[in-house]
Amino acid sequence: MAALMIQGCGSDVGKSVLVAGLCRLFANRGLTVRPFKPQNMSNNAAVTVDGGEIGRAQALQAIACRTPPTVDMNPVLLKPQSDVGAQLVVRGQMAGTWKAAAYQDRKAGLLDVVLESYRRLEAEADLVLVEGAGSPAETNLRAGDIANMGFARAAGVPVVLVGDIDRGHVIAALAGAHVVLEPDDRAMIKGFLINKFRGDASLFDAGRAEIERRTGWADLGMAPWLAAARRLPAEDAVVLDKAQAGEGRKVRIVVPMLSRIANFDDFDPLRAEPDVEFGFVPPGSPLPGDADLVILPGTKATLADLVFLRAQGWDIDLLAHVRRGGRVLGVCGGYQMLGRVIADPDGVEGPPGRAEGLGLLDVETVLTGDKVLRPARGILASGEPFEGYEIHVGRTAGAGTARPFLVREDGAGEGATSADGKVAGAYVHGLFDRASARAALLGDLGAASDGLDQSARVDAALDEIAAALETHFAIDRLAAIAGLELRP
Repeated sequence: MAALMIQGCGSDVGKSVLVAGLCRLFANRGLTVRPFKPQNMSNNAAVTVDGGEIGRAQALQAIACRTPPTVDMNPVLLKPQSDVGAQLVVRGQMAGTWKAAAYQDRKAGLLDVVLESYRRLEAEADLVLVEGAGSPAETNLRAGDIANMGFARAAGVPVVLVGDIDRGHVIAALAGAHVVLEPDDRAMIKGFLINKFRGDASLFDAGRAEIERRTGWADLGMAPWLAAARRLPAEDAVVLDKAQAGEGRKVRIVVPMLSRIANFDDFDPLRAEPDVEFGFVPPGSPLPGDADLVILPGTKATLADLVFLRAQGWDIDLLAHVRRGGRVLGVCGGYQMLGRVIADPDGVEGPPGRAEGLGLLDVETVLTGDKVLRPARGILASGEPFEGYEIHVGRTAGAGTARPFLVREDGAGEGATSADGKVAGAYVHGLFDRASARAALLGDLGAASDGLDQSARVDAALDEIAAALETHFAIDRLAAIAGLELRP
């Protein structure tokens, strides 16, 4: 079966977007395409149709392929909980918490899991497009590798290497990778792509020729700066300081940037709204006094991020915001923080412990039990339908839940609301994706909505990116490297 692996000269060079664009491009040509990433590290996850979780980028790539996401598309997922440790998810299910050093020693044991998932996708597709992680030139991580060349060689998948010209030093990055890679790894690379070029492309013709001369790899094209990528859900928190929108608009919505913020693509639809000034508040900055709504986001480490929130003084800012009549919404871990108490008796997130919450909702949370991974549908209190998903550990109960924020399709209440209706929280992610639900929530703030479903925005962006790659990449040559014979 045909397959191609897109690796990069570093993180955030655009691998995820290019794979998504190529998935849509080949799907538009009538092929059955599947995305695959052997190992991912991200706190932005998605719930799959087979009851697990995978990295957000692979869920996006599944959308690009016009197929439901499954756990085989990202069989190993690491969700950082601290600077030295992460939760390990294998085929969509939590498999413990690992220190970074211990995982490096043991990751090779997951290669069989990775290959089994890959073979299942390979059997059902005309083409599998594989995304690497980080860079294969990180030779200190090569031993036991399952994310880049370790996988490529084990599965026999040819590689194309991506360089990011927007960062500069792209010639050095690609030529340097050629120098440091071992000969057998280097032989897996059949060509290179340049990403994120701005301006007159002919000005870099000599640079591309220099890369070919120094590496012997085929030049397979150069993508322009893809503005449509901004409309896609991001996976890495590195983008958050750029994710501001709409200064001076009708209502102001802010989200404090927690240290382990998770599933922050929840807020992409708000950034696109014409009446909304949206921004993430970075550590060290106060919550703005003129905000209409403060949203506490999801987090991979609720207790640790509650400490982090207080260290920034955001708890004081939040209480002042509420006293002024401002609204607060908590999503998942943010919902847990709004309650009176959070307890972790089993050490799910770290050492066992217990902490006082912010006390803005009359609920308490215990971090125990199996992880909840499920779609969520129902209606808002105002009657508009919502559609999202849950992905959390913990059970929340208390008098505040008698005033649920949402009502599920089975009639059960979800979340809690304060007595005055100004503070609310729920476990549901994706709450702003449906246009009708977003319009109702913004209407409570006195703002109008553009009426567009987020899925429509994402789908249009994928088609726009696919069209650009069709023009700027040597698609026939990429297909040939993959072992794919394109039909006329």
